[in-house]
Amino acid sequence: MKLGEYFLSELDREANRSRAVLLHVPADKYDWKPHDKSMQFGYLSDMVATIPSWVAMIVTKDELDIAPKDGSRMKNEPKTTSDALVKALDASVEAARAALKGASEEHFNTPWQLKAGGNVVQAVPRYQAVQDTFSHWVHHRGQMTVYLRLLGAKVAATYGPSGDEQVFR
Repeated sequence: MKLGEYFLSELDREANRSRAVLLHVPADKYDWKPHDKSMQFGYLSDMVATIPSWVAMIVTKDELDIAPKDGSRMKNEPKTTSDALVKALDASVEAARAALKGASEEHFNTPWQLKAGGNVVQAVPRYQAVQDTFSHWVHHRGQMTVYLRLLGAKVAATYGPSGDEQVFR
């Protein structure tokens, strides 16, 4: 199996799991966090909905500076409902799918850089950055399920049954 095919398969599986989790996000808990050092629930949910767009960026751009010296130009509108989060997920998955379909096997082996303030903090083959992004997505989705449980909301089954859903995804 070629890398692009593998990543498309991974994208579909993880998108379905993320969608199931995002469907349980309560609308009135955007600012909630379980601890002062924790991430806001709304920000975390938004990240889980949009992480696939990172895959598209890794495939189509040669680098990302997460702290550009001239300041970030990213404007992120908060998504406060499950519907908005699922729509964002669907859009980011489609962007990732289009980028992955257009990439050659050779392209996945080209270098990609993560920078902070213009300094390279990671330089890896593109395929590794894509795989790390999938792992990052799974990590934050798992974090979301803990938040959901603490809020008393339902927790979707992901890799197997949860306390609320007896299905396998």
